[in-house]
Amino acid sequence: MLDAKFYDTLSRLQLQMTHKSNLNMSGSRKSVQKGISAEFSDFREYMQGDDLRRVDWNVYARLDKLYIREYMEEKEAVVSVLVDTSASMDYGDKSKAELAKELAAVVSFLALNNMDRLILCDMKDMGRSLVVSGGRNAFARVLHWLEKLEFSGEVDMLSAAKKMKFRGPGVTVIISDFLHENMLDENTVHYEKLLQYLNFCRQRPVILHTMAEEELRITLGGALNLIDAETEAKMRLTVDARTIDSYEKELHRLTERMKKGCAAGRGAYVLCDAGKDKNQLVFQDLRVIYDI
Repeated sequence: MLDAKFYDTLSRLQLQMTHKSNLNMSGSRKSVQKGISAEFSDFREYMQGDDLRRVDWNVYARLDKLYIREYMEEKEAVVSVLVDTSASMDYGDKSKAELAKELAAVVSFLALNNMDRLILCDMKDMGRSLVVSGGRNAFARVLHWLEKLEFSGEVDMLSAAKKMKFRGPGVTVIISDFLHENMLDENTVHYEKLLQYLNFCRQRPVILHTMAEEELRITLGGALNLIDAETEAKMRLTVDARTIDSYEKELHRLTERMKKGCAAGRGAYVLCDAGKDKNQLVFQDLRVIYDI
């Protein structure tokens, strides 16, 4: 996949979180709970049983009352990564499937490097998930899991997401080309329902929309027989300048719709071009998903 130098640069970044963590495991995210880390949060009046070492004696000298200094406790957050492994992803000279695995590796490294808990899911088989934590030492397990992914058949993305068992707020990253009929059809609004569900579960949605270079820049022409990679449905189409113009307009409408829906849920949307240089894609295009 990606080399050691790439990950060394990546280690300086951190995923954005919308909600503070409320889990009990130690980590590097600010929690809604109070603790004893180094970052000051607030004062409160002393109560019987409090540790006298946390009394602020300077405040006592001024107010003649005992006050306790509270600090933000650092907790482990949860980052969920859902990978679309349908047949349509296995397309392109530089395939969307390989890009999806690289993007999943990037997000997974960021999560583990920042001591978050990571949940990796195959959307075609939600029972085949990997849950890891404990830092960068677990990253080798992630790479092994990703290498074994197979891209075939169909995926019901909304149903897959609803099989997730979210135990608290976090980030959910979905990596897909979204070339599923119910996701493309504005009348079924499955895409919006997906985002609404994630918002209900207190998840910050991050949509990494993977597209092949051949899908973004059409070079085909003439009379073509198109075959759906997942359903094997066939269509005969004449591709000319007018057809390409119509396609590009519909693609723009789709990406704007996806971007708008994601922004409404305080999330992030990135169109990921499989033909683009990986450094530019990860360190420039994906900047919207990082805390910088």
